[in-house]
Amino acid sequence: MQVGNRAYRVEADIPEVVPVFPLEGALLLPGTQLPLNIFEPRYLAMIDDCLAGDRVIGIIQPALEHGSAHQGKVADLCPVGCLGRITSLGEAGDGRYVITLSGIARFRVIEEVPSGRKPYRCCRISPFLGDLHDSLEAADVDRAALLASFRAYLDANNLEADWKSVERASTATLVNSLAMMSPYGPAEKQALLEAGDLKTRAETLIAITEFALVRDSDDFDQILQ
Repeated sequence: MQVGNRAYRVEADIPEVVPVFPLEGALLLPGTQLPLNIFEPRYLAMIDDCLAGDRVIGIIQPALEHGSAHQGKVADLCPVGCLGRITSLGEAGDGRYVITLSGIARFRVIEEVPSGRKPYRCCRISPFLGDLHDSLEAADVDRAALLASFRAYLDANNLEADWKSVERASTATLVNSLAMMSPYGPAEKQALLEAGDLKTRAETLIAITEFALVRDSDDFDQILQ
């Protein structure tokens, strides 16, 4: 996989220890891009250090329930995250960085490691090596079912889409983009991240969407009653 000016082909191309950015509800997938607005001092320091190094950050969700980290606890981390390389950076002029991360590969956390005087957290990781290579997984995806589910969601919420762009997108791009754009919660986003392959991710997204449509319909029926 080529990401920016760097190729990631084998495990040796991936750092063993990476800084991690715990971000609830965020989803980064291989081959996709995630824009981020960085303003906390510890993460500004992390970006500075990354720019001086291999430019790689691990995006991962906190495992604790929302709010518990504010009660004096350091939030546990989900077991799986995704590596991203900083491929775009701008200075906002007010101390913020506006960056774009390009997804490289998912990873499993082996252990959190002491970060010394650094204000951010670091983890030893094991990458999902299959994410580094192009595959034929897209051929197994039921694209028609995915698009039908997407259209049903848009119709139920009175939303529009650029269908010409949707139809032109590759199946892999379509699955991963819809997963990242989906308005679902942290648990659903984590399920989409941890899906074993593209086919499973598409099926998971369809199932989550269908459940949301039924749930919203039930809520509407109850209001009418």
